[in-house]
Amino acid sequence: MLQITNLLKAAFKSIQKNKMRSMLTALGIIIGVAAVIVMVAIGKGASARIQAQITSLGTDLLMIRPSFSNRGGVNMGAGSFNRLTFEDVEKIKEQATLVKAISPMVRSGGQVIGGGKNWSTSINGVASEYLYIRSYELQSGEMFTERDERSSKKVAVLGKTVAEELFGDQDPVGEQLRINNTPFTVIGVLKEKGQSGMGGDQDDVILAPAKTVLYRLKGGQYIDMIYVSAISKDQIYAAQQELTTIMRAAHRLQEGEDNDFDIRNQADIIDMASATTKTLTILLGSIAAVSLIVGGIGIMNIMLVSVTERTREIGIRLAVGARSSDILTQFLSESIVLSLVGGIIGTLLAFVVTFVMRKFTSFTPQIYPATVILAFSFSAIVGVFFGFYPARKAAMLNPIEALRYE
Repeated sequence: MLQITNLLKAAFKSIQKNKMRSMLTALGIIIGVAAVIVMVAIGKGASARIQAQITSLGTDLLMIRPSFSNRGGVNMGAGSFNRLTFEDVEKIKEQATLVKAISPMVRSGGQVIGGGKNWSTSINGVASEYLYIRSYELQSGEMFTERDERSSKKVAVLGKTVAEELFGDQDPVGEQLRINNTPFTVIGVLKEKGQSGMGGDQDDVILAPAKTVLYRLKGGQYIDMIYVSAISKDQIYAAQQELTTIMRAAHRLQEGEDNDFDIRNQADIIDMASATTKTLTILLGSIAAVSLIVGGIGIMNIMLVSVTERTREIGIRLAVGARSSDILTQFLSESIVLSLVGGIIGTLLAFVVTFVMRKFTSFTPQIYPATVILAFSFSAIVGVFFGFYPARKAAMLNPIEALRYE
């Protein structure tokens, strides 16, 4: 223990002789450690944010989408073969036992005029249960009813962004607007929901009865998607299987025929998002780790210079009885101390950077102890790895030639 203490004292004393050079040498390690911790924290924060936003849509959510088609042996992509209809929605309502809410989805878009202004936005044709399924709440007014849906009534519920862009601070309930020259009456405004997991504005939307949007705005006979809420999170896979059976029967698919629809559940979406952000985190951390290696090369270069400058000192120590292993240990300890000091400062810098990001941005990086330990340990390994060659070179010097060195 005493020998280790003496080694550390000698290493610090040697480093302090050239403070500026030592600081510049450790700078690569400081930046490397800070970069690794911050980049991984950003990746973890992004992952947590996306998962939270996806989970906010409901952990019991199922989405039925059109499947793909092949033309000339070429896959045309998801949604290219659409056979989803309102009859499918009714079949699910009648037969499903593991479903507590269901809503069709008809997507449209266009120019909206109201309050003396105009705004381009998305128009989603849905059922009243859509609010429950997607965890929306009303700020004012009311949601359209099942009777409004059946009669294709021209009523609309505005997202917060649309309401503010068209009517400012005024409550638009009861006002008239035109969507692609079709008149609608505003009956409600949604509470602010913020960005989606993909960065889209969830408040830049207008909700209207699904049949109204399909028949009066979009045209056609097929709906874009069906949203379903299972009776519980534990039953989501059973509900998915039940929906598959009902949809295959509704579409008269024979045994062996591929589904002409695709059912995704929220758990699958979360897993996909997690896998993507995990890959991104590893990529960011790996790129940042390169700066640690660059810092290690800097340490090796400076230590080689130090060996050259202290050749005569090494010769004197060897002449008075120091062993080669003592010289090796001395220079290696200096390299390790430089790395560890750089690691400590880099870790503190990373905490400062993440604090500033939390304070002045809406993003919240997440630093995990394991990341700090890994980055700090890697900095020590860099010190050992890149410090060994200069230390070995010093230890292998011939005492006589070292004493003659000027």
